[in-house]
Amino acid sequence: MNALKILVTGGNGQLGQALGDCGAPETIIVRLGQQELDITRSDQVHRVLAEVCCDVVINAAAYTAVDGAERETEQAFAVNRDGAAHLARACAEHRLPLIHLSSDYVFDGQSRHAYVETDAVNPLGVYGASKAAGEEAVRQIAARHVIVRAAWLFGRHGRSFVKTMLDLAATHKQVRVVADQRGSPTPAEPLAAALVSISRQCLGRDGVPWGTYHLAGAPSVTWFGLAEAVFVRLSELGQTVPHLEAVTSEVFGAPAVRPAFSVLDGGKAQRTFGIEPFDWQKGLAVVIDDYLRHHPLEDQHEDRQ
Repeated sequence: MNALKILVTGGNGQLGQALGDCGAPETIIVRLGQQELDITRSDQVHRVLAEVCCDVVINAAAYTAVDGAERETEQAFAVNRDGAAHLARACAEHRLPLIHLSSDYVFDGQSRHAYVETDAVNPLGVYGASKAAGEEAVRQIAARHVIVRAAWLFGRHGRSFVKTMLDLAATHKQVRVVADQRGSPTPAEPLAAALVSISRQCLGRDGVPWGTYHLAGAPSVTWFGLAEAVFVRLSELGQTVPHLEAVTSEVFGAPAVRPAFSVLDGGKAQRTFGIEPFDWQKGLAVVIDDYLRHHPLEDQHEDRQ
């Protein structure tokens, strides 16, 4: 087996670090953070890809602040659309496959079934619109591409909804969580392993089925249900947990509108690349156990607000 060299943009993010940790055999991961590779700078993108002799590029760099994107529209599009376009051009020039990460938030949540890759996109907010624009740029510029839509990412590294719930468990008596949005939580570690597998398959087979794929967790759940799973796990480990209150999106009042239903159907990726939907409950247990090893939660019930 020949060694596979993968260049990862956004190397210091959740997924970038998970890719660095995946330890796939005969695989070299080159993780570059924003300081080493700012994808909004076309000249830098072309220079770095010329200098790094890689086999595949995985674009894990993204502007991911869903609410912040409503205020910082220009920055969101600079990273999620323009940065994707710069990478696509450079990959096309160097004949490199590009695996580009996108989001379930490209959909409007009106579907009555889990979204498949051919469903029409109709983003509700700036973040989703910038990700949809990035997808289209990749499709138009780089023939050899795999666009991977994931959802509700969480992992051992970086910030996520799961990490927020773990932090709140140590400081609050009550936590309010939206219960009318349903999606597909995706653990970063198995997603990273799947991306490496796809990278190798892109190089090792004839007639690569380039295009768009959904890689996400199962079964579907609401944000409230995910928070509940976090607190159940903590309770099983002897931790005191807050009271969990279910609220509507309207009552919660986040700046950006989210799709009420953004469940992703992973059947195409399973049929094409042999990748089954990820068990997010198993991934959640791994993340919580790792979090507690580094941030032991003491019983601070009397001090909680």
